[in-house]
Amino acid sequence: MTKKIAIVTTHPIQYYAPLFKLLAQQIDIKVFYTWGKDSVEKYDPGFEKSIEWDIPLLEGYEYTFLQNTSKNPGSHHFGGIKNQTIINEINEYAPNAILVFGWSYVSHLKVMRHFKGRIPVYFRGDSTLLDNAKSTTKDKIKLFFKKHFLRWVYSNVDKVFYVGSANKAYFEWVGLEENQLIFAPHAIDNNRFAQDYTFEASEMKETLKIPETAIVILFAGKLESKKNPFLLLNSFIDAKTENLHLVFVGNGKEEKELKEHAQSSSKKDFIHFIGFQNQSMMPIWYNIADIFCLPSKGPGETWGLAVNEAMACGKAIIVSNRVGCADDLIKVRVNGWVFESIKQLQLKKIIEKIPEKSRLKKMGLASKKIIKNWKLDIAAENILKEWANK
Repeated sequence: MTKKIAIVTTHPIQYYAPLFKLLAQQIDIKVFYTWGKDSVEKYDPGFEKSIEWDIPLLEGYEYTFLQNTSKNPGSHHFGGIKNQTIINEINEYAPNAILVFGWSYVSHLKVMRHFKGRIPVYFRGDSTLLDNAKSTTKDKIKLFFKKHFLRWVYSNVDKVFYVGSANKAYFEWVGLEENQLIFAPHAIDNNRFAQDYTFEASEMKETLKIPETAIVILFAGKLESKKNPFLLLNSFIDAKTENLHLVFVGNGKEEKELKEHAQSSSKKDFIHFIGFQNQSMMPIWYNIADIFCLPSKGPGETWGLAVNEAMACGKAIIVSNRVGCADDLIKVRVNGWVFESIKQLQLKKIIEKIPEKSRLKKMGLASKKIIKNWKLDIAAENILKEWANK
């Protein structure tokens, strides 16, 4: 009898599709997309536009789009994913194990509860406790009840694939035992980002009128409060610097205000807004930079996979301590810097003390070396190993 894994997740994501393809090369899998067919070309409220990725997300593995009967479909709330036929369709596939990505949807929790005790239920999520670092008394009371609720949620899983140290600490906090936790690192297609885009990057710099001698800081992502692009912009404007440029790649709710603020500053000629760029173009944009900065304040900056991408491109990194990957990927003054979230003065001082290009290049090489140990092959291998030992 063929052994199979059913994978339950909301919609095709550029970060997960390569993992599914790797798994499908070794075992039979079927991915059940619970958001429905509309999720392929969906309006993204973070980018404030409809997004259709220009790299293949549905090749190399078996999948199906389930009918989503939610009146307000989407992955932004618990009731946004409701699939009346999900249990029957999974039973028809007859898997030997189930891997669920995220529990906070009606159907996903339903699957976990239904199959617990019938076949092994695996789970993948990337939550952390970083947002709870400085909680008020009221927050702590809420956290107490949340913890006990989450203990019930995770009692419905057998094993969890954690993505990094902050994520592991979260799963330990909700009561999972060490023997239930298996490392499956948050990773990207390192090879795609590690290719040489020097020529294309030089052309981009010329278009933006950025001298080759200039140092470039890059922000890439949604221009939204969680990512805190305003902190980076204000720190850059206030910092005493020369021949330093700041590039924003992305769209979002704060875009208009950011542009207006930048335009009114004395450094307006050194600040560039590019807008949303699709996946095939992102390696080029990372390569125009010397430093990548993710200044997130949360809540909910669980990992920050853009950091993986920038490191695969050989870039020095600046992140806040609310970015989930900080402890795992950033070695201070070796490949980057970590500052306390919302502390503008700390970020300003880092920007003012950015070393020369030759030193930044060495830091970028250190990033490349570190990120080699965070690859999809390891995630796939550890998932397969656990499945084989079930």
